[in-house]
Amino acid sequence: MIEITNETNYRPNTNLLETIAAELTDRDIELVLTNNSRIREMNRLQRGVDAPTDVLSFPLEKVPFAPLGEIVISVEYAADKASQYGNSLDDEIALLFIHGLLHLLGYDHETDNGQMRRKEEELIRRFGLPESLIVRTEGSQ
Repeated sequence: MIEITNETNYRPNTNLLETIAAELTDRDIELVLTNNSRIREMNRLQRGVDAPTDVLSFPLEKVPFAPLGEIVISVEYAADKASQYGNSLDDEIALLFIHGLLHLLGYDHETDNGQMRRKEEELIRRFGLPESLIVRTEGSQ
């Protein structure tokens, strides 16, 4: 189950997000949908980066009945990227949710040998989503 805290006017496609989550875990997930100002502050406090970002993940200790962790998505940032790439906002949020969820599950594209990229690509194909976040990021480097 996904527990959503929505600080925006966006209405997420909860069916799609629940289906994605169920594909990867049976643990609960906390999802916060926010704006650039709030995620910028979180990014500054948690990562020392004073800039908005698209998605942050905060895994929790594996404790019985505790959620897997928290995913924070800036709907404002996602809307800009959706417009830039010609995606729907629902698709962009789903891509970010997958990316954040994979981080909660221990994947790390900055240190692995492509495992996260491959898993992300597998999931976006399965759910008929557009190009993955990692692929887009690698393409801009």
